[in-house]
Amino acid sequence: MDKVLLSIGYGYSAQALAARLLAQGWRIIGTTRSPDKAEAFRAQGVEPLIWPGAPLPFAQVSHVLSSVAPVEGADPVLAAEGKALARAGHLRWLGYLSTTGVYGDHGGGWVDEDTPLTPATARGRARVAAEGAWQELARTAGLPLHIFRLAGIYGPGRGPFAKLRSPDARAVIKPGQVFSRIHVEDIGAVLEASIRQPVPGAVYNVCDDDPAPPQDVLDHAAALLGLSPPPRVDFDAADLSPMARSFYAESKRVRNDRIKRELGVRLAYPDYRSGLAAILTAERSQGL
Repeated sequence: MDKVLLSIGYGYSAQALAARLLAQGWRIIGTTRSPDKAEAFRAQGVEPLIWPGAPLPFAQVSHVLSSVAPVEGADPVLAAEGKALARAGHLRWLGYLSTTGVYGDHGGGWVDEDTPLTPATARGRARVAAEGAWQELARTAGLPLHIFRLAGIYGPGRGPFAKLRSPDARAVIKPGQVFSRIHVEDIGAVLEASIRQPVPGAVYNVCDDDPAPPQDVLDHAAALLGLSPPPRVDFDAADLSPMARSFYAESKRVRNDRIKRELGVRLAYPDYRSGLAAILTAERSQGL
Protein backbone atom coordinates (compact mmCIF):
# COMPACT_ATOMS: atom_id res chain seq x y z
CA MET A 1 0.00 0.00 0.00
CA ASP A 2 2.97 2.30 -0.52
CA LYS A 3 1.90 3.59 -3.97
CA VAL A 4 -1.83 4.27 -3.72
CA LEU A 5 -3.13 7.82 -4.20
CA LEU A 6 -6.61 8.98 -3.26
CA SER A 7 -7.32 12.07 -5.36
CA ILE A 8 -10.29 13.95 -3.89
CA GLY A 9 -11.80 16.14 -6.57
CA TYR A 10 -10.04 14.47 -9.49
CA GLY A 11 -9.88 17.43 -11.86
CA TYR A 12 -7.57 19.13 -14.33
CA SER A 13 -4.51 19.54 -12.10
CA ALA A 14 -4.91 16.21 -10.31
CA GLN A 15 -5.05 14.40 -13.64
CA ALA A 16 -1.64 15.81 -14.58
CA LEU A 17 -0.18 14.19 -11.47
CA ALA A 18 -2.07 10.93 -12.02
CA ALA A 19 -0.70 10.55 -15.54
CA ARG A 20 2.82 10.62 -14.12
CA LEU A 21 2.07 8.19 -11.29
CA LEU A 22 0.11 5.72 -13.39
CA ALA A 23 3.14 5.36 -15.65
CA GLN A 24 5.10 4.29 -12.55
CA GLY A 25 2.61 1.61 -11.54
CA TRP A 26 0.63 3.56 -8.96
CA ARG A 27 -2.96 2.76 -8.07
CA ILE A 28 -5.09 5.92 -8.30
CA ILE A 29 -8.56 6.37 -6.80
CA GLY A 30 -10.27 9.53 -8.06
CA THR A 31 -13.48 11.06 -6.76
CA THR A 32 -16.17 12.74 -8.80
CA ARG A 33 -19.81 13.72 -8.46
CA SER A 34 -20.60 12.60 -12.01
CA PRO A 35 -21.27 9.00 -13.12
CA ASP A 36 -20.32 10.04 -16.68
CA LYS A 37 -16.93 11.29 -15.50
CA ALA A 38 -16.50 8.11 -13.50
CA GLU A 39 -16.57 6.10 -16.72
CA ALA A 40 -13.99 8.42 -18.28
CA PHE A 41 -11.74 7.96 -15.25
CA ARG A 42 -11.96 4.19 -15.60
CA ALA A 43 -10.82 4.49 -19.21
CA GLN A 44 -7.71 6.32 -17.96
CA GLY A 45 -6.87 3.50 -15.57
CA VAL A 46 -8.16 5.42 -12.54
CA GLU A 47 -10.58 3.81 -10.08
CA PRO A 48 -13.60 6.13 -9.86
CA LEU A 49 -15.42 6.85 -6.63
CA ILE A 50 -18.64 8.86 -6.48
CA TRP A 51 -18.24 11.38 -3.65
CA PRO A 52 -19.92 12.77 -1.63
CA GLY A 53 -21.40 9.36 -1.07
CA ALA A 54 -19.54 6.42 0.39
CA PRO A 55 -16.89 7.20 3.04
CA LEU A 56 -13.47 7.93 1.61
CA PRO A 57 -11.14 4.88 1.80
CA PHE A 58 -8.26 6.44 3.74
CA ALA A 59 -7.26 3.07 5.22
CA GLN A 60 -6.55 1.73 1.71
CA VAL A 61 -4.21 4.49 0.53
CA SER A 62 -0.72 5.80 1.22
CA HIS A 63 -1.11 9.30 -0.26
CA VAL A 64 -3.98 11.80 -0.44
CA LEU A 65 -4.45 14.89 -2.61
CA SER A 66 -7.40 17.26 -2.13
CA SER A 67 -8.25 19.60 -4.98
CA VAL A 68 -11.68 20.56 -3.60
CA ALA A 69 -12.37 24.28 -3.25
CA PRO A 70 -14.17 25.76 -0.24
CA VAL A 71 -17.97 25.90 -0.45
CA GLU A 72 -19.73 28.75 1.37
CA GLY A 73 -16.52 29.50 3.24
CA ALA A 74 -15.89 25.97 4.51
CA ASP A 75 -13.80 23.07 3.26
CA PRO A 76 -16.22 20.27 2.28
CA VAL A 77 -13.62 17.50 2.63
CA LEU A 78 -12.80 18.44 6.21
CA ALA A 79 -16.46 18.97 7.05
CA ALA A 80 -17.43 15.49 5.86
CA GLU A 81 -14.25 13.47 6.37
CA GLY A 82 -12.07 15.38 8.86
CA LYS A 83 -12.56 12.92 11.70
CA ALA A 84 -11.77 9.93 9.50
CA LEU A 85 -8.75 11.68 8.02
CA ALA A 86 -7.45 12.47 11.51
CA ARG A 87 -7.24 8.72 12.13
CA ALA A 88 -5.13 8.14 8.99
CA GLY A 89 -1.77 8.46 10.70
CA HIS A 90 -0.26 5.94 8.28
CA LEU A 91 -0.33 8.42 5.37
CA ARG A 92 3.06 9.13 3.83
CA TRP A 93 1.98 12.34 2.06
CA LEU A 94 -1.03 14.66 2.14
CA GLY A 95 -1.43 17.48 -0.37
CA TYR A 96 -3.88 20.38 -0.55
CA LEU A 97 -4.24 22.54 -3.66
CA SER A 98 -4.78 26.17 -2.72
CA THR A 99 -4.32 29.38 -4.71
CA THR A 100 -2.04 32.41 -4.84
CA GLY A 101 -5.22 34.41 -4.21
CA VAL A 102 -4.45 34.02 -0.50
CA TYR A 103 -1.87 36.82 -0.83
CA GLY A 104 -4.35 39.44 -2.00
CA ASP A 105 -3.42 42.56 -3.93
CA HIS A 106 0.18 43.78 -3.96
CA GLY A 107 -0.05 46.37 -6.72
CA GLY A 108 2.07 44.27 -9.05
CA GLY A 109 4.75 43.67 -6.39
CA TRP A 110 6.46 40.37 -5.62
CA VAL A 111 5.23 37.85 -3.04
CA ASP A 112 6.69 34.61 -1.70
CA GLU A 113 5.55 31.90 0.72
CA ASP A 114 6.44 34.07 3.71
CA THR A 115 4.36 37.05 2.60
CA PRO A 116 1.46 37.75 5.02
CA LEU A 117 -1.89 36.51 3.75
CA THR A 118 -4.14 39.50 3.03
CA PRO A 119 -6.75 38.27 0.53
CA ALA A 120 -8.83 40.90 -1.24
CA THR A 121 -11.75 38.67 -2.25
CA ALA A 122 -14.24 36.38 -0.54
CA ARG A 123 -12.74 33.44 -2.44
CA GLY A 124 -9.29 34.34 -1.18
CA ARG A 125 -10.50 34.65 2.39
CA ALA A 126 -12.18 31.25 2.13
CA ARG A 127 -8.91 29.75 0.93
CA VAL A 128 -6.99 31.25 3.84
CA ALA A 129 -9.53 29.75 6.23
CA ALA A 130 -9.31 26.38 4.46
CA GLU A 131 -5.52 26.37 4.61
CA GLY A 132 -5.71 27.11 8.32
CA ALA A 133 -8.18 24.29 8.90
CA TRP A 134 -5.98 21.79 7.04
CA GLN A 135 -2.92 22.96 8.98
CA GLU A 136 -4.74 22.61 12.30
CA LEU A 137 -5.85 19.08 11.45
CA ALA A 138 -2.33 18.16 10.38
CA ARG A 139 -0.89 19.59 13.59
CA THR A 140 -3.28 17.81 15.92
CA ALA A 141 -3.32 14.48 14.03
CA GLY A 142 0.33 14.42 12.98
CA LEU A 143 -0.43 14.31 9.25
CA PRO A 144 2.24 15.07 6.57
CA LEU A 145 0.46 18.06 4.99
CA HIS A 146 1.84 19.99 2.02
CA ILE A 147 0.08 23.10 0.67
CA PHE A 148 0.46 24.15 -2.96
CA ARG A 149 -0.59 27.69 -3.89
CA LEU A 150 -1.35 27.55 -7.60
CA ALA A 151 -1.17 30.54 -9.91
CA GLY A 152 -3.47 30.88 -12.95
CA ILE A 153 -3.63 27.45 -14.59
CA TYR A 154 -3.44 26.94 -18.34
CA GLY A 155 -2.79 23.95 -20.57
CA PRO A 156 -4.41 21.85 -23.30
CA GLY A 157 -8.05 22.84 -23.62
CA ARG A 158 -7.73 25.66 -21.12
CA GLY A 159 -6.21 29.08 -21.68
CA PRO A 160 -5.89 31.87 -24.23
CA PHE A 161 -6.38 29.75 -27.38
CA ALA A 162 -9.85 28.77 -26.21
CA LYS A 163 -10.64 32.40 -25.42
CA LEU A 164 -9.46 33.63 -28.81
CA ARG A 165 -11.59 31.08 -30.65
CA SER A 166 -14.69 32.50 -28.97
CA PRO A 167 -16.65 34.97 -31.14
CA ASP A 168 -16.69 37.51 -28.31
CA ALA A 169 -12.95 37.36 -27.59
CA ARG A 170 -11.51 40.58 -26.21
CA ALA A 171 -8.66 41.73 -24.03
CA VAL A 172 -9.71 43.36 -20.77
CA ILE A 173 -7.33 46.21 -19.97
CA LYS A 174 -6.68 47.29 -16.41
CA PRO A 175 -3.54 49.46 -16.15
CA GLY A 176 -0.84 47.88 -14.01
CA GLN A 177 -2.55 44.49 -13.86
CA VAL A 178 -0.21 41.51 -13.83
CA PHE A 179 -0.77 37.81 -13.15
CA SER A 180 1.41 34.77 -12.55
CA ARG A 181 0.61 31.54 -14.39
CA ILE A 182 1.52 27.86 -14.44
CA HIS A 183 1.23 25.16 -17.10
CA VAL A 184 -0.74 22.17 -15.84
CA GLU A 185 2.10 19.77 -16.67
CA ASP A 186 4.41 21.72 -14.36
CA ILE A 187 1.82 21.39 -11.58
CA GLY A 188 2.03 17.63 -12.03
CA ALA A 189 5.84 17.81 -11.89
CA VAL A 190 5.82 19.82 -8.65
CA LEU A 191 3.39 17.45 -6.96
CA GLU A 192 5.38 14.41 -8.06
CA ALA A 193 8.60 15.97 -6.76
CA SER A 194 6.96 16.65 -3.39
CA ILE A 195 5.74 13.05 -3.16
CA ARG A 196 9.29 11.84 -3.81
CA GLN A 197 10.73 14.04 -1.06
CA PRO A 198 8.04 14.98 1.48
CA VAL A 199 8.58 17.96 3.79
CA PRO A 200 5.57 17.87 6.15
CA GLY A 201 4.31 21.37 6.86
CA ALA A 202 5.75 22.83 3.66
CA VAL A 203 3.99 25.49 1.61
CA TYR A 204 4.91 25.99 -2.05
CA ASN A 205 4.04 28.60 -4.64
CA VAL A 206 3.47 26.89 -7.98
CA CYS A 207 3.98 29.35 -10.82
CA ASP A 208 6.31 30.02 -13.74
CA ASP A 209 9.12 32.56 -14.03
CA ASP A 210 7.30 35.20 -16.07
CA PRO A 211 4.38 37.14 -14.56
CA ALA A 212 2.73 39.20 -17.28
CA PRO A 213 -0.28 41.40 -18.09
CA PRO A 214 -3.16 39.31 -19.46
CA GLN A 215 -3.30 41.22 -22.75
CA ASP A 216 0.33 40.32 -23.48
CA VAL A 217 -0.54 36.64 -23.25
CA LEU A 218 -3.60 36.99 -25.47
CA ASP A 219 -1.66 39.00 -28.05
CA HIS A 220 1.08 36.38 -28.18
CA ALA A 221 -1.46 33.55 -28.49
CA ALA A 222 -3.20 35.44 -31.31
CA ALA A 223 0.10 35.85 -33.14
CA LEU A 224 0.75 32.10 -32.85
CA LEU A 225 -2.66 31.46 -34.42
CA GLY A 226 -2.06 34.02 -37.16
CA LEU A 227 -4.84 36.26 -35.83
CA SER A 228 -5.00 39.95 -35.12
CA PRO A 229 -4.84 40.96 -31.45
CA PRO A 230 -8.29 40.79 -29.85
CA PRO A 231 -10.25 44.02 -29.37
CA ARG A 232 -9.47 45.97 -26.20
CA VAL A 233 -12.09 46.81 -23.60
CA ASP A 234 -11.53 48.87 -20.49
CA PHE A 235 -11.93 46.92 -17.25
CA ASP A 236 -14.51 49.36 -15.88
CA ALA A 237 -16.66 48.93 -18.99
CA ALA A 238 -16.17 45.18 -19.42
CA ASP A 239 -19.14 42.87 -18.96
CA LEU A 240 -17.51 40.37 -16.63
CA SER A 241 -18.99 37.76 -14.35
CA PRO A 242 -18.41 38.31 -10.61
CA MET A 243 -15.89 35.45 -10.70
CA ALA A 244 -13.95 36.95 -13.61
CA ARG A 245 -14.06 40.43 -12.09
CA SER A 246 -12.67 39.10 -8.81
CA PHE A 247 -9.48 37.97 -10.57
CA TYR A 248 -8.76 41.57 -11.49
CA ALA A 249 -9.09 42.70 -7.86
CA GLU A 250 -5.54 41.48 -7.24
CA SER A 251 -2.27 42.22 -9.03
CA LYS A 252 0.98 40.57 -7.99
CA ARG A 253 4.08 38.73 -9.13
CA VAL A 254 4.64 35.39 -7.40
CA ARG A 255 8.08 33.95 -6.65
CA ASN A 256 8.73 30.25 -7.22
CA ASP A 257 12.26 29.88 -5.78
CA ARG A 258 11.19 27.32 -3.17
CA ILE A 259 10.00 24.63 -5.61
CA LYS A 260 13.35 24.90 -7.38
CA ARG A 261 15.52 25.05 -4.28
CA GLU A 262 13.76 22.48 -2.06
CA LEU A 263 12.20 20.15 -4.63
CA GLY A 264 14.73 20.47 -7.44
CA VAL A 265 11.97 21.28 -9.94
CA ARG A 266 13.03 22.44 -13.38
CA LEU A 267 9.99 23.88 -15.09
CA ALA A 268 9.21 22.46 -18.52
CA TYR A 269 7.42 25.72 -19.36
CA PRO A 270 9.12 28.60 -17.50
CA ASP A 271 7.09 31.23 -19.36
CA TYR A 272 3.80 31.47 -21.23
CA ARG A 273 5.57 31.62 -24.62
CA SER A 274 7.08 28.15 -24.28
CA GLY A 275 3.87 26.79 -22.79
CA LEU A 276 1.62 28.13 -25.53
CA ALA A 277 3.97 26.97 -28.27
CA ALA A 278 3.89 23.42 -26.88
CA ILE A 279 0.10 23.40 -26.63
CA LEU A 280 -0.29 24.60 -30.21
CA THR A 281 2.22 22.06 -31.53
CA ALA A 282 0.33 19.27 -29.77
CA GLU A 283 -3.01 20.47 -31.10
CA ARG A 284 -1.74 20.60 -34.66
CA SER A 285 -0.18 17.14 -34.39
CA GLN A 286 -3.63 15.89 -33.36
CA GLY A 287 -5.30 17.69 -36.29
CA LEU A 288 -7.15 20.11 -34.03
